Amino acid sequence: MNTTASTTTTNTSAAADERSKAARQAITPELRRWIIEQAQAGHPPPVVLQSMRDAGWDEDVATDALEITLQEHLNELAVQQGQPSGVPVPEPLLDESPARVDCGDRVVDVLLAMAQPRVVVFGNLLAPEECDALMAAAEPRMARSLTVATKTGGEEINADRTSDGMFFQRAETELIERIEQRIARLLNWPIENGEGLQVLHYRPGAEYKPHYDYFDPAEPGTATILRRGGQRVGTLVMYLNTPEKGGGTTFPDVHVEVAPQRGNAVFFSYDRPHAATRTLHGGAPVIAGEKWIATKWLREREFK
Repeated sequence: MNTTASTTTTNTSAAADERSKAARQAITPELRRWIIEQAQAGHPPPVVLQSMRDAGWDEDVATDALEITLQEHLNELAVQQGQPSGVPVPEPLLDESPARVDCGDRVVDVLLAMAQPRVVVFGNLLAPEECDALMAAAEPRMARSLTVATKTGGEEINADRTSDGMFFQRAETELIERIEQRIARLLNWPIENGEGLQVLHYRPGAEYKPHYDYFDPAEPGTATILRRGGQRVGTLVMYLNTPEKGGGTTFPDVHVEVAPQRGNAVFFSYDRPHAATRTLHGGAPVIAGEKWIATKWLREREFK
């Protein structure tokens, strides 16, 4: 066991907890009302945060107060609109805005972090030789990609998804097990709560049109799907190569596109199966070259 890493993680978590407590204590009804009014008026969080800093707030406490208030407000609106309640989700330790995260066997770069929707872009998650090994192991087992059929609980071909793919079993090889352990540490989520790693291959023109990764509660087959580990609550897309053109991961609701860079990854989480999570996303068409990715979906509970 790495005692130094464990102590650092404990200290980081304790510091974050103290800031969160201070933020909650500082959120008076007047401040909460003011933050909500700013959001309803269309002022983006960075502008509101700057106003709080200008008023003399400590930046860390102001950031926590802003995030707590907006998240609680969103949860209240969700309940009022009849949405399902939010659940715990995977979350990397980014409370102190680190440039890098120690994942035990590898140090991963933090390139971008968004709060709403929760999107984090990581650099250097996979080594070049790991990317090559994943593609080589997956290629002989490739077949037309399927999607989960929420009407039946099975799988089906979907015209919106024009890629080839395959699944590895959890810990199927030493390489897979090592990557899964790295992901679990990066996202603070148990290995057993993850589905098997899926590798996808997109040729020129192939794409995956915008969609959500959670399972629609209104579909008749969803109850069967959820028996295997509950809802999906997070997605990690790892880029195994860099296409010549196209192939980015798009988030249409917030007009963001993540470029597919070899070894990098994009993570996003969703605490309820609802469009309010703003996690609509897609794989843009590959214009030139080809795209290889590895996807890890994370469930609420142990995936069986």
